[in-house]
Amino acid sequence: MNIFRFCGDMSHLFSIIVLLLRLRVAKNAQGISVKTHELYLLVFLTRYLDLFTTFYSAYNSVMKLVYIAATASIVYTIKFQEPIKSTYEKGQDSFLHWQFAAIPCAVLAFITHLIGSGIADFNFMELLWTFSIYLECLTIMPQLVVLQRYREVENLTGNYVFFMGAYRALYILNWIYRANTEKNYRHHWVVYICGTIQTLLYADFFYYYLKSKAKGGKFSLPTSASK
Repeated sequence: MNIFRFCGDMSHLFSIIVLLLRLRVAKNAQGISVKTHELYLLVFLTRYLDLFTTFYSAYNSVMKLVYIAATASIVYTIKFQEPIKSTYEKGQDSFLHWQFAAIPCAVLAFITHLIGSGIADFNFMELLWTFSIYLECLTIMPQLVVLQRYREVENLTGNYVFFMGAYRALYILNWIYRANTEKNYRHHWVVYICGTIQTLLYADFFYYYLKSKAKGGKFSLPTSASK
């Protein structure tokens, strides 16, 4: 544990709390992608299977359970709970997340894990962990597509996406810190590459978010033609 990882975890947790607050207060799901959270739920379920096999710390176990439960709650609320369900615009949330995210990541994870370990040392838990790393890289894509279509971003929604992106950026600092302070730190290049790509996907959003905060005006994304 270090300050960067702790702040990253808290930023992630805060983003979830902001989104749940947004759904409960506004009573609508406009501008929210349920597909992003379906992908996140799949990421957590495949990555945190070690809850049943290995105990690291109470903090670690509690955070994993909170991420799973809170993300499942978001998906359930948007898809099944009225009046929020009626406000969810499925037509805007049209990114084909299973076809263009989950399935390609599963295939890539299988190929890279098989090449790396071979048939003799094939480990299903490791395969699912690798899959979760690849998939998390793309989880925000459906949400960014929805925001681009709405263009004008509601304040709490913008805060939620910002803190989600900050979580990834802080984890990059966490990796750098650990690599320079832990003698036997194990480098995971797949994690580094996927984490960096995921953070870069937020770059455009960060720019316009911080620009709107500096000016104190409404947060809106430009059209493709105006960029």
